[in-house]
Amino acid sequence: MTNPATTDSMTVLTGMYEAEAKYLAAGGPGEAPFDLLAPYFASDVVLHQAEALPYGGTWHGHAGLTRFFLAMSDVWESFDMVDQKFLATGETAVVLTQVQARARATGRELAFPILQSITVRDGRIVEVRPFYWDTAAIADACAVPTRPA
Repeated sequence: MTNPATTDSMTVLTGMYEAEAKYLAAGGPGEAPFDLLAPYFASDVVLHQAEALPYGGTWHGHAGLTRFFLAMSDVWESFDMVDQKFLATGETAVVLTQVQARARATGRELAFPILQSITVRDGRIVEVRPFYWDTAAIADACAVPTRPA
């Protein structure tokens, strides 16, 4: 696959979200090739996830994103972006996404917003910083229930 033909962040992000939908429809992590998404991300992309999340940490490069998507699929049975608003579309884009998700371990369903700061350079995403309103609620919904001793 080739580099997206534009450096415009709105075009890059719209293309990436469409590719992500195709990736998930094709089976997602462990089933579909990351090649569907790779053209939208710089080879040295950095994704920062809040440490309190089950998939928290910093993920580097295409290999890191591949591991991140696997970690997400271990946590979430479904993770649907039901509404997105592009609040800024310069080199650093800001996207507000409303999510409807179901935790794999507990079956609990959650609706929550994520605000993402996404840096696009030379037609590729180079950095992603998602901000969750309540990481504790997400971690709690995803936690495997413990049995009393």
